[in-house]
Amino acid sequence: MAWVRRIVLMVKKKVQTRKKATTRKKVQPKKKVQPKRIKETKFIGKVTKIRQKEPATVIEWPRSLTHVHTYGMLSPFFEGLRKGELRATLCPNKSCPEKRLWIPPRAHCPDCHTEMTWKPLANPVIGKVYTFTEVVYAGTGIELSTPYWQVDVEIPGLATIPKSYLLYGKPSIGMKVKAEFRTKTPSNTVLDYYWVPYEE
Repeated sequence: MAWVRRIVLMVKKKVQTRKKATTRKKVQPKKKVQPKRIKETKFIGKVTKIRQKEPATVIEWPRSLTHVHTYGMLSPFFEGLRKGELRATLCPNKSCPEKRLWIPPRAHCPDCHTEMTWKPLANPVIGKVYTFTEVVYAGTGIELSTPYWQVDVEIPGLATIPKSYLLYGKPSIGMKVKAEFRTKTPSNTVLDYYWVPYEE
């Protein structure tokens, strides 16, 4: 009979372990934790207006910005434009290899770094169109009606080929042009001088 007791004890142990396995602690429901809100960068601007879609998308992107700028040592160039003069800079260093004039002007010589001196060009200033391009969409700050002709003009005695615009007409390479100035209502920018076709 001892063996029967052993079997009974073994069965009781199995039943007790099953009960232990099936009885679990009652779990309290967890409180819902609100997820932390991630700070997002938001678009606060205005939706741009599409002007055209073909052959490429063109949008209107209005901007309002006041840019304060000093002409510094180049101020005489803009004073000259208001007076109807095209002023160039010249290196006064006698040992400098560059003896030609500079327009746009330079405050210091690009070759020897000497402070430049000023020299007005004699009117009328006549040059030849070196190259040109038609500007259909001007960038912000270019206050010219489009389309217009942007011209690079070769002027005798200059080390540079200054860029400006043709007031009227259509340019061609080698075409003679004459500098003219906006002196009555100047913009106080480089737009105060421009070129017109020149016929002798």
